[in-house]
Amino acid sequence: MSEPLTVVVTGGNRGIGRAVAEFAAAQKHRVVILTRGVPDVDLEYVVGDLACVRTTRAAADALAAACPRVDVLVHNAAIWPSRLVRNEDGFEQAYFTNHLAPFLLNHLLEDRMRRVVQVSAGLYVKGSVDPERTPVGADFHAIRTYANTKLANLLMLPLFAERWQDSGVTIDAVHPGVIRTGLGDRSGLLGLLLKAVKFAWSSPEKGAGPVVRLLRQEGSGRYFHELREMPLEPVARDRDLARRLWNDAAKALDVT
Repeated sequence: MSEPLTVVVTGGNRGIGRAVAEFAAAQKHRVVILTRGVPDVDLEYVVGDLACVRTTRAAADALAAACPRVDVLVHNAAIWPSRLVRNEDGFEQAYFTNHLAPFLLNHLLEDRMRRVVQVSAGLYVKGSVDPERTPVGADFHAIRTYANTKLANLLMLPLFAERWQDSGVTIDAVHPGVIRTGLGDRSGLLGLLLKAVKFAWSSPEKGAGPVVRLLRQEGSGRYFHELREMPLEPVARDRDLARRLWNDAAKALDVT
């Protein structure tokens, strides 16, 4: 029988993250969820917020204290904003939480990690990242901004795979499907219409399946659409843009 893993799930208190955490725990893995408050689930947790550089560094310190070894880090936490909000560092909030926070955690925890699974979104194909405008929300849009952040995140996938190829750390990304969660919920009439549409979407438990499947898989730098490995679309294979975003993030976050 395979040894149990230590699995860290960001945003593991609800939605897909919670389902991933519960499935992994049912497989006898040690599961630690990162959550902004005390969760209502019977799982080990660390309180931390991926809102800005200061709180993300604090979250990394707390995870390091709780987990001397992280066999799998599942980046699940994400937001879909309805209006422009900038964090204390001046970044558009979704760009930071969805893209820069995972980038920073990967750097701060890489000496104790063995694998990263990035929960992605098929909407990345609709994204367009302007290195000057997107990080600060100068091109903010209530729908496209989420796609932009997911594209920025996927542009890092091959670069992290290359960075870690000699250390044995692996990274894959997965779009779990169109899932019924609270992500992107709105108020008012639009919110009611969205809730009605979501009834036809898949459950968080179904969305967790493709993520949990990758916990033990070998391989690196791959993108999965649910259970099927697929090549990234050209928009996510722009090496010059990827390197620019990497260098900008490393400088802003003070990592090497």
